Amino acid sequence: MGRITFYEDRSFQGRCYECSSDCPNLQTYFSSCNSIRVDSGSWMLYERPNYQGNQYLLRCREYPDYQQWMDLSDSISSCLLIPQVSVHSGTYRMKIYERDKFKGQMSEVTDNCLSLQDRFQLNVIQSLNVLEGCWVLYEMPSYRGWQYLLQPGEYRRYLDWGAANAKAGFLR
Repeated sequence: MGRITFYEDRSFQGRCYECSSDCPNLQTYFSSCNSIRVDSGSWMLYERPNYQGNQYLLRCREYPDYQQWMDLSDSISSCLLIPQVSVHSGTYRMKIYERDKFKGQMSEVTDNCLSLQDRFQLNVIQSLNVLEGCWVLYEMPSYRGWQYLLQPGEYRRYLDWGAANAKAGFLR
């Protein structure tokens, strides 16, 4: 179980909304989000309703200003509690492809990859298949850039995981 609290103003001020499960539309609870407190769980926040738009991974801690979660605006419109990301006891396994529809060079990933370029000579992923575990794909190495939650399933094109391009740097 997770718990996250959204605040309209910076430094945990103003109207707030506490959430403990997935919410496809937060717009009815607040008009802007300038600070967040994550009390438990790992959360993926989305810029638009229905889990669309830019994504931001937040873990247990306080975020007194929206710029601390890499956002360029104060717009958070939906959230998803990530199922046991940090305590997943099973194995993690994913196949990544250099071309769409599972074509081209295929590489299998079973653990964190700090740099896809260094490990696989790849800086783009056009398609992927998450076989086990939940993953977060970062656009650049070392936890930088846009973030995308990848749950088990097939992603035939980078658009399927919500990316605007196929740029990829880090997998966790």
